Amino acid sequence: MKIISIALKEIKTSFRDIRTFTFMLAFPIVLMLILGTALSNAFSNKISVDDIHVLYKDNSEGAVTQPFQSFSKEVKKSGVAFKEIKSGMNGKEEVKNGSYDAYVELNKEGIVLYGSDKTNIESSIVQGMLSAFAGKYNLAAEVAKADPDAVKTVLAPTKDDYIKDTALNSDHQVGSMDYYAIAMTTMIALYGAIGASSLIQGERTRNTADRLMAAPVSKGEIFIGKLLGSLLVNSVCIFAVMAFSKYVYKANWGDHPLFVLAVLLTEVIFAVSLGIGISFMAKTGAGARSIIMLTVQMAAFFGGAYFKIEGAGKMLNFFLDLSPLTWVNHGITKIIFANNYNDAYHAIALNLGFSLILLIIAVISLKRREGL
Repeated sequence: MKIISIALKEIKTSFRDIRTFTFMLAFPIVLMLILGTALSNAFSNKISVDDIHVLYKDNSEGAVTQPFQSFSKEVKKSGVAFKEIKSGMNGKEEVKNGSYDAYVELNKEGIVLYGSDKTNIESSIVQGMLSAFAGKYNLAAEVAKADPDAVKTVLAPTKDDYIKDTALNSDHQVGSMDYYAIAMTTMIALYGAIGASSLIQGERTRNTADRLMAAPVSKGEIFIGKLLGSLLVNSVCIFAVMAFSKYVYKANWGDHPLFVLAVLLTEVIFAVSLGIGISFMAKTGAGARSIIMLTVQMAAFFGGAYFKIEGAGKMLNFFLDLSPLTWVNHGITKIIFANNYNDAYHAIALNLGFSLILLIIAVISLKRREGL
């Protein structure tokens, strides 16, 4: 009962501290909105192509004029406009200057296409269409030798829905809001170390440590009660941020939110243990807060909290792997977008392992002290 009473006291005190509670909730939610909206293009893998303009010259002496005109009318519906070259114009120069996306020359031997390095995508689209047209025209020429009446059937427009393409995992790409929902939630969980550093140190600063020691309660009960209270407060904040991003910002937390929450809770345990451990190792409360603030900021930077880090070298990867946010974010991302739990187990093991070490340091330091 004494442990529960101390834990409840810590919970009430934390919720009454409006500034701290607002920081733990408002800060990640606002930052999530700003970064998720401003950097949305950095996470988009969609390519949009405007209407394609192609200049052409017919030197076929009527051999493919009529079929090509029918072809150009059909593809115009798809946004590819063919325009015949005028006298005095140089097709290659028009493409080189960027006036047109491609230049086509029709002759008896075939079709010649001139594209530009500036419009590779557009040129590839035109090339594919012309290849289809040439294949169809050659087929019609062969059919005409055997049955001229069947040529119209071959050249007639056909359905374009015989082949359907589907992108694998097309709905499971990481969007900007998805990324920052994870990054901000894990970052604010680590910020819990700052509040945890004052659980015991704060009693010394407020000169209430002696009063607690005079009460009929042991140091172990005080330690466990404060630890449980801090864990519950930070867990509630993390759950609130996660729920807000899911239902308001529509961030994707996957089909296994309980498993994701389990990883986040182990990070909360690590953050609280980090704050308590450093508070016992540092000489003063101000020193402990400075060390924790620097540690959290470095972890947030190298953990990709503010921007996504890709293509890092060996040296940078070394620092990235040292950040708790790196292994937690990777674990959660793999759960959500790949249904892979290996990195999540790895993150859980690291969080609980370091938490145990830090708590052992704190317990040993507490036993050596005469008071708190």
